[in-house]
Amino acid sequence: MKSFRRELYFEIPARRGFVNITGQVKDCVKASGIKEGIVLVNAMHITASVFINDDEPGLHEDFEKWLERLAPHEPVSQYRHNVGEDNADAHLKRQIMGREVVVAVTDGALDLGTWERVFYGEFDGRRRKRVLVKIIGD
Repeated sequence: MKSFRRELYFEIPARRGFVNITGQVKDCVKASGIKEGIVLVNAMHITASVFINDDEPGLHEDFEKWLERLAPHEPVSQYRHNVGEDNADAHLKRQIMGREVVVAVTDGALDLGTWERVFYGEFDGRRRKRVLVKIIGD
């Protein structure tokens, strides 16, 4: 069994945003030389997320509106976590969207559904954050 590890870095200039990272994950699979196995992709920060869904702008707008209804940023005074910070909503949004995804690697490629793509979700941006890509298999 082989193992491969790489960190990806993102710095989203806005507070929130979604980035399709499928190509970068595919590049990792190729670099790993692993033909059959699994890839774990996870956000290494508590206000960011990795998830799988469709790469459709309307859906991303729907995510933004839905998440803001569930965990509105303002007023920041509504959250107990916001003592010297203003990102409690980002922690909650990350919890909803998830920390990581696991995808099968089959014949050296990501085994995704037709419209599935891997995304990095940022909920408290404007600083550099990292995503771990870990691949194991043969």
